[in-house]
Amino acid sequence: MDLKRIVKLSQGYSRDYRITKGKKFRLKDFDPADTSDLKAADKPRAKEALQVGIQALSEFQEKLYAQQRWGLLLIFQAMDAAGKDAAIKHVLSGLNPQGCSVSSFKAPSTEDLNHDFLWRCQKRLPERGIFGIFNRSYYEEVLVVRVHPEYLHRQKIPPKLVTKSIWKERFRDIRNFESFQARNGFVIRKFFLHVSKDEQRRRFMERLDEPAKNWKFSTADVAEREHWDDYMSAYEDMIRGTATEEAPWYVVPADNKWFTHIIVAAAIIDAVDSLGLAYPEVDADMRKELEMARTALEAS
Repeated sequence: MDLKRIVKLSQGYSRDYRITKGKKFRLKDFDPADTSDLKAADKPRAKEALQVGIQALSEFQEKLYAQQRWGLLLIFQAMDAAGKDAAIKHVLSGLNPQGCSVSSFKAPSTEDLNHDFLWRCQKRLPERGIFGIFNRSYYEEVLVVRVHPEYLHRQKIPPKLVTKSIWKERFRDIRNFESFQARNGFVIRKFFLHVSKDEQRRRFMERLDEPAKNWKFSTADVAEREHWDDYMSAYEDMIRGTATEEAPWYVVPADNKWFTHIIVAAAIIDAVDSLGLAYPEVDADMRKELEMARTALEAS
């Protein structure tokens, strides 16, 4: 399958799940179990298609790295057990590690809390030519911090600045930050892996039942399930407030991991294809140097 056909197929799949500014969005309109026009019987074929997509991403990455003009930031947000790690592992498995940076953000440190809410993520932004991957991100500051107001109190923000508008203000700050990155050649794509509460429970039970997966289980994850509705409301508001043409969100059905991976791969392929990536052209002076190098090598 040639690259142009891969890109066309990717656009067809990924754009159904893409959210940008002004697009009417309600989370309940997105089914976590959706597989578009694919059925369970298509799973083997979907896995084959994913391998083709992985190869396409490898080709794009090589050009991105060689050109050194654009950078790519992929942000993954989700409830626990939605499959962020698996999506990163499978979809990006064909990339050269030399051209990647992966950052995972957990509870902020004391140093993090002594800075603004974007600071710890800004330090991990990718360089030009690099695929940057955030497993969670600054979006935790309008999700978990919103659901648990006590976390906001630990951020040492002057009380008079913590108003009822703080979440809208943070949305605006994030939009401006992402717009700034876009104007400097850094492409941002954001993925909310949308898992159902029932599927999350099944995966938690699997972690308990299988000894090899026990290490993945945390009692804190179960405690967070009690706030499910609050999280869904926070995610909906966050996506509405920060989806833009420059940095769109993808609400990716996550109950079937094989389909999740197809959509994530398709969205990334669509994004990097839009950059018109190509290997750097060699100018006349460089060609002379190359010919001199050839002559020297042939004579050695």
